[in-house]
Amino acid sequence: MRELGNKVLYIGTDDLDIDLFEGQYVVPEGMSYNSYIVLDDKVAILDTCDARKAPEWKENLLEGLAGRKPDYIVVHHMEPDHSALAAWVLEQWSEVTLVASAQAVKMLGQFFPGIQLDGRVQVVKEGDVLPLGAHSLSFIAAPMVHWPEVLMSYDASDGALYSADGIGKFGALSKCGFYGRDDDDWACEARRYYFNIVGKYGAQVQAVLKKASALDIRTIRPLHGPILEDNLGEYLHLYDLWSSYTPETDGVFIACASIHGGTLAAAEKLAEILRAKGAPKVVLSDLTRSDIAENVEDAFRYPRMVAAASSYDAGLFTPMYDFLHRLQIKGYCKRSVAIVENGSWAPSAGRVMREMFGAMKEVSIVEPAVTIRSRMRPEDVPALEALADAILAA
Repeated sequence: MRELGNKVLYIGTDDLDIDLFEGQYVVPEGMSYNSYIVLDDKVAILDTCDARKAPEWKENLLEGLAGRKPDYIVVHHMEPDHSALAAWVLEQWSEVTLVASAQAVKMLGQFFPGIQLDGRVQVVKEGDVLPLGAHSLSFIAAPMVHWPEVLMSYDASDGALYSADGIGKFGALSKCGFYGRDDDDWACEARRYYFNIVGKYGAQVQAVLKKASALDIRTIRPLHGPILEDNLGEYLHLYDLWSSYTPETDGVFIACASIHGGTLAAAEKLAEILRAKGAPKVVLSDLTRSDIAENVEDAFRYPRMVAAASSYDAGLFTPMYDFLHRLQIKGYCKRSVAIVENGSWAPSAGRVMREMFGAMKEVSIVEPAVTIRSRMRPEDVPALEALADAILAA
């Protein structure tokens, strides 16, 4: 528990034992489940936490309440890592009113079968206000950021934006720092979090950022990750870049999926050529041995990408197929991509990669594609040189 000042307490929890967030994202620094209490004339609990950390959260809540009874529990987002204890709160205090969007209320019975809500729900929508005393929460509809029922809220008394999952970061606060200023590498895990959790919904994030631009925001209190107070302009600038699919860093990302090392050797040679030709930054990742979520992050970070892969079963080597499928469902767009394929007798990787990139919006293929036959030879280098020139001109 921690005081945020002006009658607001942080009662969230850290999860240092979790290995995969949402069953797929590696989180070596753990995860935070953020929750808050406003202790005013009325008492409001803002979100709960994941069931994994229920005992700790209940302890924080009771300590923070210090004998007071809550009047409201606000559910900004129904995903169970934030709402798992909402039913418990309703059971503990018969006077509590649950405040949520209409779509969230519809979901409550799915997550809490048999829950009794008669007379205990206040449905809110865009522009509605929940007065608490000196504090009041003005609700901001944030549909599909990244679920349809999501609300954010703004408290003018301290300029606090409760941003749900739209703004956030992987990592436990005890590891990464309670405030953004304490986190030496906030952008790295915030970027990986954004593109993998929210990335598909850039237009919806842009709509929320437009609403937020009219507010006097002095602190951002997310559901995951550090509280943001200093340099808010820089944080919001990054979210504007990310959600508009604008490249953040000039350079080239080379994603390579190699079976026996031949394709990787060609990718490494291309990286060497690009650096020699003055590429501002070249990042090479071996898809067979790296975190796919980090690769998705890097694909969105840079304006140019090279997909280098082996042919496999008359198609595409599976690590590259899985990677490009992930990019497609996350909304990869507005980028230039180059193709390097390898095939010992009937190269097929390039054809499949073209088809997959063709299903993505505003993705242009840089020509000429390069075909390696089993192992790179000296006569292949001029083709890689020509491809490097085309990549840098794209």
